[in-house]
Parts: sequence; structure tokens; C-alpha cells
Amino acid sequence: MVCTGAKSEQQSRKAVMKVVDELKRNGIVISGKPDIQIQNIVASVVLGGFIDLEKTTYSLERTMYEPEQFPGLIYRMDEPKVVILIFSSGKLVCTGAKKEEEVHRAVTKLQETLEEKELIRYKKEQQ
Repeated sequence: MVCTGAKSEQQSRKAVMKVVDELKRNGIVISGKPDIQIQNIVASVVLGGFIDLEKTTYSLERTMYEPEQFPGLIYRMDEPKVVILIFSSGKLVCTGAKKEEEVHRAVTKLQETLEEKELIRYKKEQQ
């Protein structure tokens, strides 16, 4: 069984258990407790700034950026082992995490790197 669309690890586990209970109610024999494994969390993130993708390509290792093919930069992070799509608008899509905590660590690490290397420019606050 594959569960997609849940907004959290807890919600995905709850959804799987709901389906298992429904199957049992309808006469399907299920012995033992299901082994639930989260394989791929996909998270969208808004950093709220402008990212220079051209400079980022040269500043980060393991990147791929071909704007004629796809508008985002593909960044393969080693630790945690995730892939992050980075868009110039400051939006990110993080894929491949197995725990929500890995998403938080990856995004924090990337944001700190972007700031440290001056690759992100935040929008000025309006007064």
C-alpha cells in the first residue's frame, strides 16, 4: 500500500491504519500490525528572498542548473541525503527525506549556506 498526500508523518500513519481497519471490517484477514515505512517526504518551502541561481550553481557542490530545460536549480545534499529544487523566487522543494526532522535540518543548513555566501537577498520590509 502506498499513501500519498498526507501533511505529516503522523497523518500518513493514521491514514494507513484507517485503511487497514476498513479492510478488516470488510472481511480481509490481516495478521499482525502493519509495517509502515516512510520512504519519501516532499516539502515546499518559502524562504522569502531572491536567490541568484547562477552564482549558487558555482558556490554549491552537486548542483545542476539548465534554465533552458527547467527553471530551478537541482541541489543534491549529502547530509541529510535529500534533493532540493531551488527557485530564484526563494521557493524550495525538498524531496527524499524519510523524517520531517531531516527536512528541517536540510532547509536550515541550505538557508545558512545561502546567507553565508550572500546568495540570497531578502525583500526589504515595508514601513
